[in-house]
Amino acid sequence: MSYRTRRVEEEIKREIASIIKDTIKDPRVGFVSLTGVDVTPDFRHAKVYVSVYGNEEAIKKTMEGLDQAAGYIRKEISQRIKLRNSPELSFHFDDSIRHGAKIAEILSKMQSGEGQNDA
Repeated sequence: MSYRTRRVEEEIKREIASIIKDTIKDPRVGFVSLTGVDVTPDFRHAKVYVSVYGNEEAIKKTMEGLDQAAGYIRKEISQRIKLRNSPELSFHFDDSIRHGAKIAEILSKMQSGEGQNDA
């Protein structure tokens, strides 16, 4: 992956985060963290990976809200970032943060369990 592609991905990630935080007023969109953006080499398509805080229902509603807002977010990106082609956005749920927290919890329980056996 080229330096320019990585730079554009980071800029798109920063702008989408700003747009979601400042301008998206959809009540379905809850607490969202952007975990990554993958852009095709021609910058026509971008996969946006998001992590959502909440239960399965909150995740479903947030993803629906983001999918509905994709056109608006794309328009905003085209105004903020000067590219030949404004990328078509697709949002994908990323459960890596949730998975990492679950592993940390299991490790913590195992560690505290080992300390009780030594006493």
